[in-house]
Amino acid sequence: MRKAVLTFGFIGLLFVGCSSDDDTPAEVIVDETIDRSTVLTNYADLVLANYQAAMVDAEALKVAIDAFVATPTEDNFNVAKEAWLTSRESYGPSEAFRFANGPIDTGDTEEIEGYLNSWPLDEAYIDYVEGDLDAGIINDTDNFPSLTKELLTGENGNGGEENVAIGYHAIEFLLWGQDLTAPSENMAGQRVYTDFVDDGTAENQNRRRAYLAIVADLLTDHLQVVIDEWTGAYKTTFLALDEDEALDNIISSIAELSRSELAIERIAVALQNQDQEDEHSCFSDNTHRDIRLNLDGVVNVYTGSYGNVNGNSLQDLITEADADLAAELNALLATAETEVDATLDPFDLAIVDGESSVEGAKVQTAVQALVAFGDKLLEAKVALDIN
Repeated sequence: MRKAVLTFGFIGLLFVGCSSDDDTPAEVIVDETIDRSTVLTNYADLVLANYQAAMVDAEALKVAIDAFVATPTEDNFNVAKEAWLTSRESYGPSEAFRFANGPIDTGDTEEIEGYLNSWPLDEAYIDYVEGDLDAGIINDTDNFPSLTKELLTGENGNGGEENVAIGYHAIEFLLWGQDLTAPSENMAGQRVYTDFVDDGTAENQNRRRAYLAIVADLLTDHLQVVIDEWTGAYKTTFLALDEDEALDNIISSIAELSRSELAIERIAVALQNQDQEDEHSCFSDNTHRDIRLNLDGVVNVYTGSYGNVNGNSLQDLITEADADLAAELNALLATAETEVDATLDPFDLAIVDGESSVEGAKVQTAVQALVAFGDKLLEAKVALDIN
């Protein structure tokens, strides 16, 4: 249990010890127990701040894409790609709010996560690919004569989870194209801006521009849905939950991200398959940032800190309940950060030779560290007497 130090001046009403001419403030040590409701309020503030930051960057991405669509030059194309990379910096940590029975995954908004961040993506579902220049919705003018928000949203996931039509990775593919180079070349996808220029390098340039503009617009639409929930209906619901239930959701969420979604689905599978197609951001070769940003999100939730939000946290509660467990968790989380940071950039180069290689072994060590933290974190439910 933490201790609070209260100080009283010599002229106060509370006197401690013998009288003295010394006017140095006396100290009284009292027990202080963290109010769990303050942890939950801080979490809600943190979630909202992260999604609002993601919205700022998504709006900047939309501005850059609209400028490129209006004037498809190589300079504008490169600006749009940089804006996409920036947008991932703020969205990546928000993955720590997954698996918490919140609006990103459940209820009336259960499709939102799939609208924003679905992967892996079948490139041929959207546009031409090597060996099939007529592939994709963009080139299928018979079945999709008109491209609209409603159409593309409805086609997202239609017929299979890899049939991704919208979201960050649809935009990524449109900006970078397929990554057809060997990992050793250390090159991302090499789509040329003239794919979007009339009489350029590919057919249906006007439809490609229209598609890109629509998915950029949808990105901000769908982020706004989540923000509205965390400023309105769901925030009210969350803060009214039984405190044990809310804390259980938070602990389960970041444990699941660390030990399963990030460690296994996003890292170990790609390492085992030695396939850059299994990378989270395989077109732009930005997967190394995705991994680190997802782990940043775990740290943010655990420590209760993001941007200007910094209050009572899950870490504080665990420290109060079981200092030894907290110390072990802190060490495991620091190790996970160290081991993830030690993996090679770009990620496809780290996995190309598998687990038996020097770089692959580093990736496997990072996986084990992430699993270890997630597994140990679940023990906090017992320490906090959460049933």
